[in-house]
Amino acid sequence: MRVFKFGGASVKDAEAVRNVARVLQHEGIDNTLVVISAMGKMTNAFERLIAAYLEKSDDFDAAYGHIEQFHLQMLEELFATDTHEVYASVNQLLGRLNGFMSTNTESNYNYVYDQMVGYGELLSTTIVSAYLADIGIHNQWLDVRTCIQTDANFRDAKVDWKATERAIQETVKSDQLYITQGFIGSSDVETTTSLGREGSDYTAGIFAYCLNAKSVTIWKDVEGVLNADPRVFTETQLLKNISYAEAVEMAFYGASVIHPKTIQPLEKKDIPLYVRSFDDLTKMGTKVSKGVELDPLVACFIVKKNQTLISIAAKDFSFMVEDNISHVFKKLHDYKLKVNLIQNSALSFSVCVEDKFNTFEDFSKELEASYAIKSYKEVTLYTIRHFNDTAINDIKARGRAIIRQINTETAQLVIQEKVQSS
Repeated sequence: MRVFKFGGASVKDAEAVRNVARVLQHEGIDNTLVVISAMGKMTNAFERLIAAYLEKSDDFDAAYGHIEQFHLQMLEELFATDTHEVYASVNQLLGRLNGFMSTNTESNYNYVYDQMVGYGELLSTTIVSAYLADIGIHNQWLDVRTCIQTDANFRDAKVDWKATERAIQETVKSDQLYITQGFIGSSDVETTTSLGREGSDYTAGIFAYCLNAKSVTIWKDVEGVLNADPRVFTETQLLKNISYAEAVEMAFYGASVIHPKTIQPLEKKDIPLYVRSFDDLTKMGTKVSKGVELDPLVACFIVKKNQTLISIAAKDFSFMVEDNISHVFKKLHDYKLKVNLIQNSALSFSVCVEDKFNTFEDFSKELEASYAIKSYKEVTLYTIRHFNDTAINDIKARGRAIIRQINTETAQLVIQEKVQSS
């Protein structure tokens, strides 16, 4: 089988959904499983709804109304009549979401998040599946939660590979077209989990591994994997070939085009990954496979904004040694702070972290009891693979370099960026 993945930009509006059908008709629909994300910016919309729900804020009605109206508008633009059965399916999903919100007694944010946010994917795939069927593309809608089994580590669930492989192989037949959701799984029949933000790529990798797939294709609004984010850099180049190892390095440092966990299951079974444009189907984009050289060999830039750099030193001016550092790392783990850079000297230990769970302030307060702490917020971490002097100087020109760290293939700079004058 082949596994296709379409992200939010691929289904952001009615015309984009029609384009998904065009891609499938062009590429063929036999023996294909399609993973689809929430439509457009709906995951962000659900996050606003979740916050309003838990805070019991006045924004709740507007947040829910936006989600409901967006999907109903999508139905109006895709289907000729409001008596189409897809309306009942969408209303049923919205009813289940409302049912959860009215009966839930749990206040844990991560649990509530996972029970609610996945409705974005469920609504998206329900609409796309119905549209494809309506234009004559027969397909099977699949609830991914019956296949991908995980633990109960909400918002960052770990896959139970044996149970998942068994469920997928028992459920998915190789002669059909399937439409399923990315990003979510389940820890039991009643409990939804999520695989981490932007986890739909990982979902595609999981299905490919369990199905011994021929290939995975991620369809995007860019030509393929570029050497830099075109939203940040004015000049970019298409990378035609990338090795699994290089892709893992790029994903580890935060390249957003491929989810960090996606490569590992593909590499284990030597399944090639293609990143292609859903606009220009004549172009083959980027191929990620085993043992190839980076083509072309150019500097590759990875940008992580909204980082926090924290420098930690012992209050008595003693060395930062193994005991201190292991204690700090334990606290970083306890507070779920994602470490993206590490640098230590005799007297201090610095880490650049991502505070996606909003725990940094509590982490900092706890460590201040034992250490001298200095932090820099809203900094940007630039990572340059296959760097040269020109590439480093280009980044240094963007602001003040607080930390610079270089090894054989990779340079990292933490930059306090210049404030743009209005």
